Amino acid sequence: MPGNYLERYLPVLLHGIIVAAIGAAMVALSSLIGRHVTNPAKLMPYESGMRPVGTTRDPINVKFYLVAMLFILFDVEAAFLYPWAVIFRELKMFGFIEMLLYMLIIFAGFFYIWKKGALDWSEPGSGSR
Repeated sequence: MPGNYLERYLPVLLHGIIVAAIGAAMVALSSLIGRHVTNPAKLMPYESGMRPVGTTRDPINVKFYLVAMLFILFDVEAAFLYPWAVIFRELKMFGFIEMLLYMLIIFAGFFYIWKKGALDWSEPGSGSR
């Protein structure tokens, strides 16, 4: 095993430098060699070849962002379960009880946002509530 700190991490540093150089070379070669053809369809706001419908000034429903934030929150909390599952046998009953409390807090938060209507996408006057 290498003796000092630099010898241990030198291969990782070299790998990072090589990867960055290859990435920069690909971008540079692409801009130098690639075709640069502009047409009206490419200059459209969405670049899909379809004409945009409506205006970009229409308000966006905030629930899209709310659901995205909730997804990230619960996804990170669910990812916390994997390390716990790996060392479950070592933690014994203490770890099990701690995880039950953790899950109880997660489910309490989930039911709270569910009852507040954060996940309800129906219109207010549709009679679904």
